[in-house]
Amino acid sequence: MYDDDEARAGAFRQVLVNTFVANVTTSFLWFSLTFWIYLENHNVMATAFLGGGYMLMLAVMAVPFGGLVDRWPKKRVMVAAQVITAVAFSVGLGLFLAFPSSTFSTVGSSGFWLLGGIVLAGAVVESSRDIALKTTVTLLIPPAGRDRANGFLGMISGMSFAATAVLAGLVVGRLGMTAAFVIAVALTVLSLAHVATVCIPEPTIVHAEGVPRPVDFKGAIEGVRSVPGLGWMVFFATFNNLIGGVYLALMDPYGLTLVPVETWGLIWGVVSFGFVLGGAWVTRFGLGRSPLRAMMLTTALMWSVGIVFTLRENLWLTVPGMAVFVAVMPVSEAAEHTVLQRGAVFILASTVGLVMTLVAMRSRPYRRMSDAYAAAAPPAESRQDAVGSGFAVGPLNHPPGLVG
Repeated sequence: MYDDDEARAGAFRQVLVNTFVANVTTSFLWFSLTFWIYLENHNVMATAFLGGGYMLMLAVMAVPFGGLVDRWPKKRVMVAAQVITAVAFSVGLGLFLAFPSSTFSTVGSSGFWLLGGIVLAGAVVESSRDIALKTTVTLLIPPAGRDRANGFLGMISGMSFAATAVLAGLVVGRLGMTAAFVIAVALTVLSLAHVATVCIPEPTIVHAEGVPRPVDFKGAIEGVRSVPGLGWMVFFATFNNLIGGVYLALMDPYGLTLVPVETWGLIWGVVSFGFVLGGAWVTRFGLGRSPLRAMMLTTALMWSVGIVFTLRENLWLTVPGMAVFVAVMPVSEAAEHTVLQRGAVFILASTVGLVMTLVAMRSRPYRRMSDAYAAAAPPAESRQDAVGSGFAVGPLNHPPGLVG
C-alpha cells in the first residue's frame, strides 16, 4: 500500500493536517490564557512566568521526548500525546467551572499556578507531536524533496499561529475564558479521533541492546558530531531562540497596552501570514546549496530588525518589524531541519534534533522572565528624556500600574 511515493506523501499530508489542528488548539488555549490573565491584572510577570515556564519545560523535556519518538512508533506517540493533552485541558475546564475566575487571575494565588501548570502540561506534551511530525519527513519524503517538505511545516506553523491569534483575541474579548476552554477541549478530542485512524508506515523499532532507554545522551552526542554543520547550526539556533524569548516576554503585554485584545489578536493574525509566505518561499525555491548559510543570513536579519522596530512605541514600526521577523523564521527553521536530516541516522534523528533544541533553547525561559522583570522596573527619568515614553523601551519607562 505504501510502496509508492504518492501513498507515502498522502500519509504525510494527513499527519500534517492533523498536527495543524492539534497545534492550533494548543496554541489557542495558551494564547487565550495569557491574554486573559494579563487583562485581569495587567501583570507582565504573570505572563512571563507562563511563557517562561513553557519554554523551560520544553527545554527540560526535549531529550526525553526525542528518545520516546525514536523508540516508539510515531502514531503511538501522537495518539498518546493527544490523549494526555485532552485530559489536561478537560481538567483545566473543570477547575475553571468549579471556582470563581478570580481564583486564577493573580500570580500569587495557588489557583494561578495550578491552572497554569495543568494547561502547561497539556501544551508541553502536545509538543512531542511536532517532534514526531519532523521525523515523518525523513520517514515518508524522499531526500530530494525534504527541504520543500520542511517549507510546508513552516507554512503550517504560520497558518496555525495566524488562526490562533485571531481566535484567541476574539474569543477572550467576546466570549470569555470559559468558552476558550470548551473550544480547546472539543478540538483536541476531534484531533484525537482523526489521528487514531491515520496509518503511518515505518521500519521496525530497534532498541539499543534490546532494552528501550528513555534518553540516549551518548548516542545523541555522537549523532551531533556526525552531522556536518550541526555545531554551527546550534550556535545560530541559540541566537534565534534568544530573540524569540525576548519577543515572547514582552510582545503581548506591549501590544495590549496599545490596542484592545480583539485588535491585537487580529494584528497577530495578519502578521502571522508571514510564516506562510516564508514557508511558501522555501517550498517553491528551496534553500540553495548551503542551508547553513541561509540560517546565518536569517539570524542576522532578525537581529537587525529587532534593533529598529521597538525604538518607539508605534504600531507603524511594530507591525512591519513583526512581519519581517515571522517571515524569515520558517526559512531559519527549514534550514535547521534540512541540515539535520541530511546527516542524522533515522533511528537517532529525533534525539539528535532534540539535543540541538535543548542547547539552543536553554536561554529562552530565563530571558523571557528577566525581560519581563526589566519591563516592570522603575523608569529612569534622564534616560526617559532621551528615548521617549512608553512600554516599548522596557526598563526605561512603562505605563503606571503595569505591575499588578
